[in-house]
Amino acid sequence: MIRTRIQTGLQAAVRGAEVSRVSARPLAGPSTMPLLRTLITKPLARAPRAAMLAPRMFQATRTYAADAGGKFSRSKPHFNIGTIGHVDHGKTTLTAAITKHLAEQGGGKFMDYSQIDKAPEEKARGITISTAHVEYETPTRHYAHIDCPGHADYIKNMITGAAQLDGAIIVVSATDGQMPQTREHLLLARQVGIKKLVVFINKVDQVDDPEMLELVEMEMRELLSQYGFDGEGTPIVMGTALAALEGRDPERGAKKIQELMDAADTWLDVPARDLDKPFLMYVEDVFSISGRGTVCTGKVERGTITKGAEVEIVGMGASIKTTLTGIEMFHKELERGEAGDNMGALLRGIKREQVRRGQVLVAPGSIKSVKKFKAQIYVLTKEEGGRYTPFMSNYRPQLFIRTTDVTVSLTFPEGTENPHEKLVMPGDNIEMIGDLVHDIALEAGSRFTLREGGKTIGTGIVSEVYE
Repeated sequence: MIRTRIQTGLQAAVRGAEVSRVSARPLAGPSTMPLLRTLITKPLARAPRAAMLAPRMFQATRTYAADAGGKFSRSKPHFNIGTIGHVDHGKTTLTAAITKHLAEQGGGKFMDYSQIDKAPEEKARGITISTAHVEYETPTRHYAHIDCPGHADYIKNMITGAAQLDGAIIVVSATDGQMPQTREHLLLARQVGIKKLVVFINKVDQVDDPEMLELVEMEMRELLSQYGFDGEGTPIVMGTALAALEGRDPERGAKKIQELMDAADTWLDVPARDLDKPFLMYVEDVFSISGRGTVCTGKVERGTITKGAEVEIVGMGASIKTTLTGIEMFHKELERGEAGDNMGALLRGIKREQVRRGQVLVAPGSIKSVKKFKAQIYVLTKEEGGRYTPFMSNYRPQLFIRTTDVTVSLTFPEGTENPHEKLVMPGDNIEMIGDLVHDIALEAGSRFTLREGGKTIGTGIVSEVYE
């Protein structure tokens, strides 16, 4: 009923345009949601003490400084946050507006839209297609902010970005309400272990009817609850990021940005960092620095690492031991990297072509690279954006885990009755065997997403790996 009213009202409210394409279908029935929530809401790992950081710099983290600019301070709790949501709802504009507002208060350096949305193909299409990393701070926290892409073609990159987040700001246009990628990003956020987020309803200056804004808020609270978040308690802030960026309409601009950051500081919990387990970092990017060597960047999933320690590169046919000769974050040197850090690791004697995105940097011998595993899989229903039809044994979707994606063949475990005739239906919760086309680093408890034809069709957790 709410969605129907939104469709009718928004069409009249926003220049008579047909702007609301909010689905009127239920996202999940009562019988499927418990299965989905059970599978995707368990924490990814035993959580650890907070990492403490706080520089007042503001730079992209995709680069590793050839000459580091001093030591990195850990005087404030560090939090990895990101903007997610549907294409053109204002994620990058909001990111720029946050940096502008906090820069005026001495909490970082302003970075405008063009600097965040910086790749040539992004500027040509006006769509963010890679994860941009920026930095800022509030009086109580240091934030590393990831601007996640929203375009359906680039969900692969969004998975990589979301996999690094401790919490998120989901951006929703007041003119559209929730859209297909809003729902998919919520599912992915929950699947990669994000427990809390805040909502920013953007472009409120384009909707004149207060009742329409209330309906958009009601629908978002309902949607959050359906995906296992706290629909009633989650802060929802309504404003206009563009007004804040352009320095106009402070009541709906700058004041709302401040309200949003206050909500992030109080509602989003700094997770305990898993410092006691063996070191593990998924490689997101690799590049060379002349005269210094090869650098891998990524988020430390667990454990700690110090300069001079021995590490192992695992996955995709590799098992290479080397020494860590330098650690940096936001162009600042660290003596030690720890769980939660987005860091660059300088490796001794390693050539650029020996390391690839999707491999892992680990404490030697702590994790193995495998091609075969057993997993518990939940198959999304068509209402949840999944398949319309069942699949059979030897189904071959793409498996995404952190920065890795690889084709997997899914078959039934040994002893299954009539395995060549059995069907897996949308909504099923089932145990299957996965055979990967090439080996990747996996262990019991690893969580993954299955995708096919541009959409998420399932989610799962590894229960056993085979040598």
